[in-house]
Amino acid sequence: MTNQPIVQSAGASGNITEFTLREGTDLSGMQPAGRMITDTDSGTFVYLLDDGERFVHVHFPEEIWPGMATALQSGETPVLLSGQHQLELVNFADELEMLVFNIEGNDNYGEAFSTAVEKAFSQILSA
Repeated sequence: MTNQPIVQSAGASGNITEFTLREGTDLSGMQPAGRMITDTDSGTFVYLLDDGERFVHVHFPEEIWPGMATALQSGETPVLLSGQHQLELVNFADELEMLVFNIEGNDNYGEAFSTAVEKAFSQILSA
């Protein structure tokens, strides 16, 4: 598996948001860790997967954030897709919502990152 799997697209199947990884990323043996962090250097949200030995960081770049906002609003657990593998991203909404509200107005994440998050998740922040 690559060091940094990156989500390349977001779509939906009914009410379920589906995030698709770049081709060639293998999810076999992975389990959702149920945690999310940020990588402000690369300007991404990062969902953690556990392969039994270490955490694998799945990066959600800014162009995927509208799909993340949709997943938050749907109330359904999104899934991560790679080839024939599919993982439910447990705790995705709780973790993302906590991060978004923590980032709002908090320049500890860097002004550019904070501003981008506030813009992309404005509907969630104003709800």
